[in-house]
Amino acid sequence: MSYQKRTTLALAAAVAGSVVLLAAPAAHADVVDVNYQCKTPIGNKGAVSPIDIKGVKSGSGYKLTMSFQKGVSSSPVELGKGAMKPSAVIKLGGAESGTVQVSGPSNPAAVPANTPIKITDLAGTYTPRKTGKVTFTASVLTIKALGTTTTCTPSNSPKPSLELDVKGSGGASQDAPGELPKTGPLDSALALGTLGGTVLLAGAAGALWLTRRGQRITG
Repeated sequence: MSYQKRTTLALAAAVAGSVVLLAAPAAHADVVDVNYQCKTPIGNKGAVSPIDIKGVKSGSGYKLTMSFQKGVSSSPVELGKGAMKPSAVIKLGGAESGTVQVSGPSNPAAVPANTPIKITDLAGTYTPRKTGKVTFTASVLTIKALGTTTTCTPSNSPKPSLELDVKGSGGASQDAPGELPKTGPLDSALALGTLGGTVLLAGAAGALWLTRRGQRITG
């Protein structure tokens, strides 16, 4: 096999490897059962609902969507259309601490009396401050209806519904002094892909120089 063909195959293999690295996953999500214990104006109620949290990159942050797959709590009277307004807190863990507030639209249809209340999807914005793996866990749910407030608190210490590899707005200054900035799998893949591109360019330039040098010697 000629030198030129070997060089071409090596370049193609390196590019393919870079593409595989760039495809590395940067998020992990699970549907998690949350046992909500609710304090209502007429007493305590409880219900378990599977919770799904999704994060979609939006500008310098992420749009979070929290979905309830089953209803929680109930009302002794019918709740007319638009009578109930939900909101919740998502707890951050891992590289970050604190909470993110999420809220959703009022109920689009009437909720019959003594029927589990279906919570509309709740949305909010999360902007990373630090770099690393950040977890998102369902926390307190609040339902406001007919001038009353119902507070539902998870009682089963649910595990995170979502984990993201994020890059904080503070960049390297938020990492420990004397250490290289810590990156997630996607950041590492991008770095390796960039390094691979640099090596490819250097290899191509060397091959071109050897070819031209060989031509001059032959001539």
